[in-house]
Amino acid sequence: MPANKNGPSGKKKGRRARLIVIAVVLLLVGGVGYGTYWSISTVRASFPETTGSLQLKGLSGPVQVKRDGYGIPQIYADTPEDLFRAQGFVQAQDRFWEMDVRRHMTAGRLSEMFGSGQVETDAFLRTLGWHRVAKQEYDTKLSPTTKKYLRAYSDGVNAYLADHQGKELSVEYAALEFENDYKPEKWTPVDSVAWLKAMAWDLRGNLQDEVDRALASNRLSAKEIEELYPAYPYSRNKPIVDKGAVDETTGAFDPKATATGTSADSTANGVADATQGFQTQLTSLSRTLDDVPALLGPNGTGIGSNSWVIAGRYTTTGKPLLANDPHLAPQLPSVWYQMGLHCNQVSTACPYDVAGFTFSGMPGVVIGHNQDIAWGMTNLGADVTDLYLEKVTDQGYLYDGKQTPFKTREETIKVAGGKSRTIIVRSTRHGPIVSDRDDELGDVGKSAPVGSDVGDVAPDRGDGYAVSLRWTALDPSNTMDAVFGLNTAKNFTDFRKAAREFAVPSQNLIYADTKNHIGYQAPGKIPTRAKGDGRYPAPGWDSRYDWNGYIPQSELPWDYDPKRGYIVTANQAVIGKDYKYKLTDDWGYGARSQRITDLIESKIKDNGKISTDDMQSMQMDNSSEIAELLTPYLLKINVKDSFVREAQKLLEGWDYTQDSDSPAAAYFNAVYRNVLMLAFGNKLPKELRVKGQCLRVRPADDSGPADDLNGKARLVRECGQRDAASAQPDGGDRWYEVLRKIIKDPKNHWWKTTGSRLEPAATNRDELLGEAMKDARAELTAKLGKDINSWSWGRLHRLTLKNQTLGTDGPGVVQWLLNRGPWNLSGGEAAVNATGWNAAGGYDVTWVPSMRMVVNLDDLDKSRWINLTGASGHAYNAHYTDQTEKWAKGELLPWSFSESAVKKSTDDELALTP
Repeated sequence: MPANKNGPSGKKKGRRARLIVIAVVLLLVGGVGYGTYWSISTVRASFPETTGSLQLKGLSGPVQVKRDGYGIPQIYADTPEDLFRAQGFVQAQDRFWEMDVRRHMTAGRLSEMFGSGQVETDAFLRTLGWHRVAKQEYDTKLSPTTKKYLRAYSDGVNAYLADHQGKELSVEYAALEFENDYKPEKWTPVDSVAWLKAMAWDLRGNLQDEVDRALASNRLSAKEIEELYPAYPYSRNKPIVDKGAVDETTGAFDPKATATGTSADSTANGVADATQGFQTQLTSLSRTLDDVPALLGPNGTGIGSNSWVIAGRYTTTGKPLLANDPHLAPQLPSVWYQMGLHCNQVSTACPYDVAGFTFSGMPGVVIGHNQDIAWGMTNLGADVTDLYLEKVTDQGYLYDGKQTPFKTREETIKVAGGKSRTIIVRSTRHGPIVSDRDDELGDVGKSAPVGSDVGDVAPDRGDGYAVSLRWTALDPSNTMDAVFGLNTAKNFTDFRKAAREFAVPSQNLIYADTKNHIGYQAPGKIPTRAKGDGRYPAPGWDSRYDWNGYIPQSELPWDYDPKRGYIVTANQAVIGKDYKYKLTDDWGYGARSQRITDLIESKIKDNGKISTDDMQSMQMDNSSEIAELLTPYLLKINVKDSFVREAQKLLEGWDYTQDSDSPAAAYFNAVYRNVLMLAFGNKLPKELRVKGQCLRVRPADDSGPADDLNGKARLVRECGQRDAASAQPDGGDRWYEVLRKIIKDPKNHWWKTTGSRLEPAATNRDELLGEAMKDARAELTAKLGKDINSWSWGRLHRLTLKNQTLGTDGPGVVQWLLNRGPWNLSGGEAAVNATGWNAAGGYDVTWVPSMRMVVNLDDLDKSRWINLTGASGHAYNAHYTDQTEKWAKGELLPWSFSESAVKKSTDDELALTP
């Protein structure tokens, strides 16, 4: 796979390259004022000590930190407290800037670090109250043991902070100190717990779909909206588990009261009038939802994950193999931090012998394996959020015909270099009023009608509707207990017990053990509804639309040693339509999961066996399902323009594989993007439109052939020609299903367009596909050149790793110092190798397999793993992005686990002493 050559080919070469780069950087920045304080000593001041001996206050005995050639630490201690104290210290060595930004984000305190530009984001996060909920969890929900471990972790972080400040913490602090004299404060256990809320937000389910459907009702009929959100294809893409894998135990739950709620149509109609009255609130909220995930990395409906596990009877080792690659936004450093945590003598008193992927800022291992079991995670996607319309007056809000006072609290946002801002957070029985967080909402909704089904009970309601958020993550839980439970589980019973504590975010948990068992458990706190289906905002004034309970943990889907011999989870439906509870209607549509299933089936037929190499190869599968569906129709179009016909020929004989060097993949994805724009984009409400990057090449008089690229040619920003915004779907596998439903109907109304000065109206499918091919040819000519032999998918589909703070919004020279890339990537949207891109904005990579692992339960030392970036969060450290080049090529690193294997792979050893 062609890739950017930023990654080092060897340790010595990498060190020389870094010294050269640093020297060049200093010469460049010296002329713009930064050289005065960003010297070589500044850049290197924060690099961690990884050899020798250091004292760590609070230890009860010595601790060894052994790092391999990629800087990945394995920690050995006599007690759990010493283990987690050392974990906090080591993660602070490598990643404290990342940790500090995360905790300020979860607490709604970014303005203290970055100034007034973050006030609105802080106000929204304070309204949600993540840090407040995390404190309640720590005070009232978590076990004494978990709290003890959290305190030990915090002590380790603070021991590092006691001896390091400013540039000694990271080069970002050197820049920040120059701007606003910021100083970090001590770490607390609540800071660790709060990060789980941020991950729950990133994986919150269908909230954006709920907003989008409501906004779409402003322009589209209920039938058209349902056409854009088709039902899950159960007959084609298999759910995770079969019907028989659910405990049919009885409980307090009344299936007659919940069932699956009302139909989508009745829900939509029941609040349709109200929806018309709060379009502006939802438009504003939609923008806010987009802004908050940007701090974690870009979000999108395509974000998901892959995991699968194969029983020993189908593997070359005779024991299970387990693979996992969670899909998240690309970040620098990666959201994951690889680490091993080992008790010197594993016992009841010290039960930890675990390794895997951790979160910087939080003790324990999130995904990985111990000496007995391995586990992985993908997002379940359960509907755990609901928006409620609230009828508000000066005194409060209406609920079942009675005026109810708001719960209010005052929040003060401190601003670096500016005046503090005070906000009032209002909450109803459903949750915080999120629509309060935008200035334009004050005059909105004064004339909003009330749905006729509930009556206009508030004719003098003042500012009309507000929008509140009900979300399971805003209720205290003990998910942190589950992390330690998974780390020490010895069998499937222990695994399920730990999973019961995993409240949010709701995940698909897969399992394998060294005794040749595989399994699955769907955990999570998932609500039930007496009325409504959670697909549209609900009338908050009617108690019938409230949540009336949660699915009993004993009745959540699970599986153990299924007869088929494997389990696949990739954000598809968890269980069939006859399951008596409603998890969600907004599943991923199963493109990845079914492809993985098909690959497994092809490997094991005729007594075939699957190896670790096979698992790794499957993770890099680049096949495009939408290409297989659409390409035959594209090839049937009678293209008369020789310039476009030349590009069409690229698709002849193409195997639908999206390798980075493929011209056919480049052209197809451009055609697909233009199909979506023509068929759907301009028909969506303006509130759903986003700025695009679509360029067209046309002669200046728009009369000559499309290949006239002489001096008369001009680039036309088509997005500017269409209502100043290009409304496009994101291109995920939901849109695969939308197209699948209409592709055989050439006269379907979605194929018809109104046309423009630049292109004629399409009256049927083939005319629209022909226009999309012409537009794609012109677009790629502008981007990649006239010669189609020079085209490649990777030149369009590029990954740039950006530091999520100063590397995104800092001064240009600072961004240049902190960011890396680009890399030209294979894969694509809803491929197993899910290097996602958003058709609404272009072809750049917007989410990725954030890590990959394959666990070998026969010999754990033969397991493999890779991170997106590297262990270090320090720019120009040897381990800043030293795994990225291999990650881009689909390579995995050896994963040492046993004490003897770790010893052989150790490059640096640090002794921590009391």
